[in-house]
Amino acid sequence: MTVIVQQQTEPVFTPDGNSYYLIISDNTKYKHIHHVVQGVATSITSGQWEVIEILKVTQDSVYYISNEKDNKPGGRNVYQWTNQGSRCLTCSLLSDCEYNSAYFSHNASYYGFSCSGPRIPQYYLMETRSNKQIKHLEDNKVFEGEISQIQIPTMLRGTIKLHSYNLWYQMHLPPDFDESKKYPLLIDVYAGPCSQKVDLRYRVNWSTYLASTQKIIVASFDGRGSGYQGDQLMHEIYRRLGTYEVEDQITAAKEFIKMGFIDRDRVAIWGWSYGGYVSSMVLGSGSGVFKCGMAVAPVSKWEYYDTIYTERYMLQPSENQGAYDNSTVMARAKNFKSVQYLLVHGTADDNVHFQQAAEISEALVNEQVDFDAMWYTDKDHGLGGSANMHVYTHMSKFLHTCFA
Repeated sequence: MTVIVQQQTEPVFTPDGNSYYLIISDNTKYKHIHHVVQGVATSITSGQWEVIEILKVTQDSVYYISNEKDNKPGGRNVYQWTNQGSRCLTCSLLSDCEYNSAYFSHNASYYGFSCSGPRIPQYYLMETRSNKQIKHLEDNKVFEGEISQIQIPTMLRGTIKLHSYNLWYQMHLPPDFDESKKYPLLIDVYAGPCSQKVDLRYRVNWSTYLASTQKIIVASFDGRGSGYQGDQLMHEIYRRLGTYEVEDQITAAKEFIKMGFIDRDRVAIWGWSYGGYVSSMVLGSGSGVFKCGMAVAPVSKWEYYDTIYTERYMLQPSENQGAYDNSTVMARAKNFKSVQYLLVHGTADDNVHFQQAAEISEALVNEQVDFDAMWYTDKDHGLGGSANMHVYTHMSKFLHTCFA
């Protein structure tokens, strides 16, 4: 369920304390670094890409992470900015290494370089001025040797043209993938405001297991409302949660079916937290695209969620009551008769309170909908400990039944 959510950064002060650097939107509606002196902000980076984090500020340099290279929003590289311009420190250090980060020494003479994908992660100690390797800290050779004995999925990444946007997707394909065959499809969704599900990190997770052992294609898609691609895309769902981000997952599934290797009769969706909300809204849409789906710890009604998060995107109910009323899972309860649904929640969830799932359950019962549910007693939002393996095992069995 790991997902990256874009956050506004705090100001990073210069060593003399007389000014600071801040990531804010520029005139083109992309997030860039601005140098703020006596209240006046001047942009020092620009382009149709975004700065993600300021790592270090010294007397003459600003070190930062952005997705500038190749205009891939799911990539990450480390840059150094000076008055003479910018240089990329990590763009060409390793082959097949496009998701990078760094942490700098006190005076930025050295930095720890982390390559997190698409290749198996690597870690180095680097000298900043020459950008030369000092020490190989971790090569993960043991892991690489072990996993080379296992058939693992291949990754397919690309874009879908949707509403004037080129929106990114990724697919875990079975190791012996044959495009002349038909495979079941599981959409793995988050889709919250400013979030990113499609990136170039290396992961071994439940999606890996499903693709490699169950021959299920697992896909993710970053639709409208996603982060790291400019404010215009991100603001599409402002004041209207539960609309475009839900529609786009349905559209993406239809586009995947058109590729020719997806079994249109075996399409499912699942998500956790905001992803559980979107999964539920998709299944309740009556689209006819999905056979089944799973929602773990889902929001069901935004008036039940914490106000700091909700009102950031939806304003107060008194200012936007129609959007609140039209974005509940319960209002779509009757449409769940045509899908198989698994609802999962921990009774001690202090983030998305158990009330959210209880409301969905009550609405489905009132509509005489047959559905599956699993409650985890005294477990919080992360369903840690023994519950974690149990929930993935349970969902795997549910999927097997759905796709049988």
